[in-house]
Amino acid sequence: MAKHQFQTEIKQLLDLMIHSLYSNKDIFLRELISNASDAIDKLKLLTIRDDKYRDIEFQPRIEIRIDKESKKLVISDNGIGMNDEDLVENLGTIAKSGTKAFIEQLSGDNKKDSQLIGQFGVGFYSSFMVAEKVEVLTKKAGEDRAFKWISSGDGEYEIIESVKEGHGTEITLFVRPEAEQYLSELTIEDIVKKYSNHISFPIFLEKEVYETDETDEEKKETKKVKKFEQINKASALWTRNKSEISDEEYREFYKGIAHSSEEPLFWIHTRVEGTLDYTTLFYIPKKAPIDLYRADWESGLKLYINRVFISDGEKELLPTYLRFVRGIIDSSDLPLNVSREILQNNRILEKIKTSSVKKILSELAKLAKKDSEKYQIFYKEFGNTIKEGLYNDYANRDKILDLLRFKSLEKDDISLKEYKEGMKEEQKEIYYILGEDENLLKNSPILEKFKAKGFNVLILDQEVDAIVFPMVPEYDKTPLKNVIDVKFDDEEVEEKEEYQELLEKLKNIYGDEVKEVRISTSLTDSPACIVPDKDDQNFAMAQIMKQMGQLDNLPEIKPILEINPKHQLLEKIAKSEDSELVEDVAKLILDEAKLFNGDEIKNSVEFIQRMNRVILKAL
Repeated sequence: MAKHQFQTEIKQLLDLMIHSLYSNKDIFLRELISNASDAIDKLKLLTIRDDKYRDIEFQPRIEIRIDKESKKLVISDNGIGMNDEDLVENLGTIAKSGTKAFIEQLSGDNKKDSQLIGQFGVGFYSSFMVAEKVEVLTKKAGEDRAFKWISSGDGEYEIIESVKEGHGTEITLFVRPEAEQYLSELTIEDIVKKYSNHISFPIFLEKEVYETDETDEEKKETKKVKKFEQINKASALWTRNKSEISDEEYREFYKGIAHSSEEPLFWIHTRVEGTLDYTTLFYIPKKAPIDLYRADWESGLKLYINRVFISDGEKELLPTYLRFVRGIIDSSDLPLNVSREILQNNRILEKIKTSSVKKILSELAKLAKKDSEKYQIFYKEFGNTIKEGLYNDYANRDKILDLLRFKSLEKDDISLKEYKEGMKEEQKEIYYILGEDENLLKNSPILEKFKAKGFNVLILDQEVDAIVFPMVPEYDKTPLKNVIDVKFDDEEVEEKEEYQELLEKLKNIYGDEVKEVRISTSLTDSPACIVPDKDDQNFAMAQIMKQMGQLDNLPEIKPILEINPKHQLLEKIAKSEDSELVEDVAKLILDEAKLFNGDEIKNSVEFIQRMNRVILKAL
């Protein structure tokens, strides 16, 4: 007998399951049946691909048995099974990034954390919502030894060598007194029909039925016997005609493959016949997957060939910016023994991928037109992810641009099409400003000339915007321009002699803090603004690092300060003889310009002291 300690994160998860306040505990059965189906899928694939397993013949099936006297619920399958190493890896530690992300979301507040269960299925561990003890008896296909895993969810588990006929896994739940409704045949059958009807392998429930002995004509006896009855349809849902599938069936299928208790936002079911034969069933979730922005995100797509499961987690099936899509791709044109390496460079899959991307983007565009409220739900969750496609999917850039929605000076939730339709006759470009704070951007001094001319400006305040939009030159033949690159025809740099003395005075005060001080042609109300020097080597390097997503440790760029010499503050500085006051006010003007630019003030103590001195003199 070998005792093991659960990984710390598993202990947290088990504690949540045991003390869960989550109302829909039925999902434990859906999760266990889903795992059983996966185990059968894996063995079926190995019997095709691996010589070691080719001689194994089996009729896939999942069985559920109820023992009311012992208060036990048993779920078994004849899939791949596990050995002792698999048990430790699969049931004692967390390997899947989605589960890791789930653990990281836990707050310690059971009521709050229970709601997370609804957003993300937690597989095997959900058993402990209804069981005070769980035993897993398993034997790996092709191996002689069987093992039993035992735990009460109390921080440790044990693995002992055991005996089992045939390969597969049998999970025994010792049901808690408060969960005895799960010892009812009717309850179990209802749950299976609701959540697992789509499972493509037969699910049998052992039922108590009355049978009459017909062998003795004179003395016919009726007695109670136990018999297995199939309780699911056992047909792959995506292979059926759309007209035969109810919305409820689509929703429940999604919950099973996405391990979620939430309904999807919508789905796209496509069957293609001709040069290529394939079926896809894609779902758009209502909520972003927990691991959406993790480097180790997991694909929510399963690949089948003629209804035979091939793989899940293949990141190449759709581009990265569509990683939130869940669903199925089933092709008839690939060989069953195709390897993962071949899949990654397969022409047939590449064509399916290309068509699938166009279909998904097309359906999103339709949704945006016919149901703006539902599209807003989608865009709130996945708008930033969709933007990533501008960086690496040039072929679909126009379609992606049409899907984007922006904040702007005039209105929020505006499309580029709407922006263009609202452009003034003399406006020849689409203008945008990049930064991190919406309020600062909308009030940036750089926009004063645009506001004066009545030109709308898009407010791009998301991290991804700074990476992708410098790479988008135009939309519908209209140039996209960062406001810092815009020079209007009526702008002339003022080179009046009277301002040279002011410029020199400020340059002496700022010293190495700024690269240059110059007269602005765009400011109307503010005293100064920061503009980047695009010829600065550090600026070019910072842009490259942003495009690579390396936003930490960007090289320092000395700012150029543009001033509005007609502003009262600058006029006072030009005339004042109080050198200490002039220095304080000049440095406050620079700090103000930095703040509007979204930069930090490095020495806040000096800033406060400077501000106090100026206030005292003003009083």
